[in-house]
Amino acid sequence: MRFVLLCALATAALAGCSQPAAEKTPAAPAEARTLAGVDLDQPLRVMGTEPFWAVEIVPESLTYSGVDRPAQKAANPGPALQGTVATWTTETTAKTPLVVTLMATDCSDGMSDRTYPLTAKVEIGTETLSGCAAAVAAIEKVGESGRVE
Repeated sequence: MRFVLLCALATAALAGCSQPAAEKTPAAPAEARTLAGVDLDQPLRVMGTEPFWAVEIVPESLTYSGVDRPAQKAANPGPALQGTVATWTTETTAKTPLVVTLMATDCSDGMSDRTYPLTAKVEIGTETLSGCAAAVAAIEKVGESGRVE
């Protein structure tokens, strides 16, 4: 009887020393990074005219292209958000500085009758370009006129 009592006490003492299993809490979903209702983590197209140029932004890279210019690719560091402005600062594989700044203001490209939700400024090397931007999916949905949403 004494042996059973000692075993029970030893078991209780050991149980009291062990840590309870930590409850696993589900990870909170990452907050979407948006600007003017545009999800910045989805593919974006930044574009301008005179001269025609574009920057395609996808999760892994930014690709700058233009008429009579070689395409230049850069890693996507993700945007730095500050109020109504998002900025990507990177360097192309050709070692050219590339800064893409998007502002939450409506924009017209001056050639179509489209209205874009974002105004853009692109600095590549010593050149500064102005244009518009939106999600690629939204641009592909709208025709040659109307609001890109």
